[in-house]
Amino acid sequence: MRITRVDTHVVGTPWRNLTYVVVHTDEGLTGLGETRMLGHTDALLGYLKEAQANHILGSDPFATEDLVRRMKYGDYGRAGEIVMSGIACVEMACWDIKGKALGVPVWQLLGGQVTDKVKAYANGWYTTERTPEAYAEAARGVMAHGYQALKIDPFGAGQFELSHRETLDAVALIEAVRDAIGPDAELMLEMHGRFNPSTAVRLAREMAPFRPAWLEEPVPPENLKALAKVAEKVEMPVATGERIHDRIEFRELFESQAADIIQPDLGHIGGIAETRKLAATAETHYMLIAPHNVGGSVLTAASLQVGFSTPNFKVLEHFNDFADAEIKAVVKNAPQVVDGYFEISDAPGLGVEFDADAAAEFPQQQAHFDLFADGWEKREPEARR
Repeated sequence: MRITRVDTHVVGTPWRNLTYVVVHTDEGLTGLGETRMLGHTDALLGYLKEAQANHILGSDPFATEDLVRRMKYGDYGRAGEIVMSGIACVEMACWDIKGKALGVPVWQLLGGQVTDKVKAYANGWYTTERTPEAYAEAARGVMAHGYQALKIDPFGAGQFELSHRETLDAVALIEAVRDAIGPDAELMLEMHGRFNPSTAVRLAREMAPFRPAWLEEPVPPENLKALAKVAEKVEMPVATGERIHDRIEFRELFESQAADIIQPDLGHIGGIAETRKLAATAETHYMLIAPHNVGGSVLTAASLQVGFSTPNFKVLEHFNDFADAEIKAVVKNAPQVVDGYFEISDAPGLGVEFDADAAAEFPQQQAHFDLFADGWEKREPEARR
């Protein structure tokens, strides 16, 4: 079996573009891959066009290790977010083809089932007015949808520091959300790499009474010594990793023991096998894995293949019940959250199908998302803010 063609489809929203890749073979089987880009969609499409000619066409979709190696190192330049995202789309599509060819789900090919369900947590749900009352109402809607966990960044457009007034506002939002969801639900606290270490520590202590399940990306991701400084001074688990795009670059994070939970994005770190390898290394450092997942249903399905076959898999992020819920129509048999969990599927490959006609209803946009701009949480075009 050989790869004969790679098609790309972009599904657009005002704040994110989702790139879907369909890999065709000479035996008629096709596979799906997906990633989400912020501001780099055209660059990704350009890379995939060149990689198709240089590396992908004629490759054996079963030989994913060789294909990833050639795409990552065969152009000599160091692979960054765009290259690793392109690799991820093609790699997960090849796993989809393998599963379909063998008649088994991808999780079976990764070592088999270790659990029959993966816990989900909701994100993208607080696209509302930034008041305690509005956030509490939105949080109750998440619980009514069946979730038992959610994540929130309550810090507005904060960067490096947060004023006393802004701190009080953030605390009021978290207090309202905790009261709305009750004591048993998990509440993940997101900082988006906003703060310097002292501010992150101070805010973590302010939030401690509301029992966050983790403190995510408290400082910018480039300086792991700063992250270690925070980890030493807070009691809640620290999570990070969504902006690390190479498995090798996690080495320093493991050595520092500065995180308890790693959050690679399958769509940016090279795909399914790269993430599974990373999870295995994390297990040797007693760390859990909770992949970053801001994509659509194909990326969710791919992440779940890892989840069902990985002993130290904690929970999976999910946006599409709240932010841009209508885009779920572009994928048939999309994974659904039931009573707070994704349940295992025996469908071959990734278990989903792409609907190109439905995707055409959501053309590529000049998507823009600035986490340091007022009103970012509403995920609207800037002109409407």
